[in-house]
Amino acid sequence: MSEIAVILVAAGDGSRLQAGIPKALVKISDKTLLEHALENILKIEGLVQVVVASHEDRVSEFEQIAREFAGDSVHLSFTPGGLSRQGSIANALKEVSDKAKVVLIHDAARCFTPTSVFERVAKAVLETGSAVIPVLPVVDTIKTVNQDVILETVNRDELRIAQTPQGFFREQIVKGYETATEDFTDDASLLQSQGVLVTSVLGDAMAFKITVQADLEYAELLLGNKPEQRTGIGTDVHRFSEDSSKPLFLGTVLWPGEVGLEGHSDGDALAHAVVDSLLAAAGLGDIGSNFGVDKPEYAGANGSVFIKETLRLLAEAGWTVLNVSVQLIGNKPKLSPRREEVEAALSTLVGAPVSVGATTTDGLGFLGSSEGVGAVATALIESSKGRL
Repeated sequence: MSEIAVILVAAGDGSRLQAGIPKALVKISDKTLLEHALENILKIEGLVQVVVASHEDRVSEFEQIAREFAGDSVHLSFTPGGLSRQGSIANALKEVSDKAKVVLIHDAARCFTPTSVFERVAKAVLETGSAVIPVLPVVDTIKTVNQDVILETVNRDELRIAQTPQGFFREQIVKGYETATEDFTDDASLLQSQGVLVTSVLGDAMAFKITVQADLEYAELLLGNKPEQRTGIGTDVHRFSEDSSKPLFLGTVLWPGEVGLEGHSDGDALAHAVVDSLLAAAGLGDIGSNFGVDKPEYAGANGSVFIKETLRLLAEAGWTVLNVSVQLIGNKPKLSPRREEVEAALSTLVGAPVSVGATTTDGLGFLGSSEGVGAVATALIESSKGRL
């Protein structure tokens, strides 16, 4: 294989990822996109140089990460990115060594592209003398649309999805950029506009592009790093108060005309069961150990206070809530007329779907004799550590 230089375009700010840092510095499984990309690039046969077009404000940080990862295995160069992708590559081309015969231009966002794709593109450049890009066939049915009106079905047999790396002879791509007068979405289009023949080779599904949060989650799954999930169960029981003036709160919602429940707080069995299920799932104790009678600040507190504080504890421990299901047990009050209201109140508080149901004990026990109510809840939580 001939001498190959790779330009790694890593100057994107990652705005669509909403990460708050340049995209190439976002981590997947404890490695940045920059490192994942370099991992396969460094295995290319005939590689003589990698030029990293870095985010303009953090070139030194990019250099430190890349040099620590690559060591002395290849000559590394760094350049600040431009105002556009094309500007970044123009800067990087100035750093490419005269020793390089073939230049492969690659997006760091396609950080899992296999080494075989780089070598396949470089080989085709040498064999055909043309510019070469990797492509994948289009498998979906494609339509042309005008203001929601379907105009026609496009023949997908003639369509391909373009990927990177895109390969060129060094003199060819340098000249193309020196004479470019407008911006193009990829390097092959730029050269094609100047009359250069562009051919294709088979790409790879692993060369998908990291653009939005869902792409990061997909990448984690590919690497076998599914976030840890846990379930928890919570129960709570309260008797009705002998004070008929005490208000009833269930699911943090006031129930006018109903007698309230006894308890250190407001006696909200539904909310308390939800809290216990979340704490149990996260291994953070229970409602008694966190909000018990020995803590006067919670005397008479509404169930929403416990839920909010529980969510804070979960967040500190690195957990997010996926969903909660809670069932009210007792003869009264009747849940069905206000089920949607209670579900909406709890879901808003928890920040995840909360489903609410109800049942009775067929007259058995103190719940069956309407002396109080009980509740049972289950929660599903997921580790948020390492996520954006």
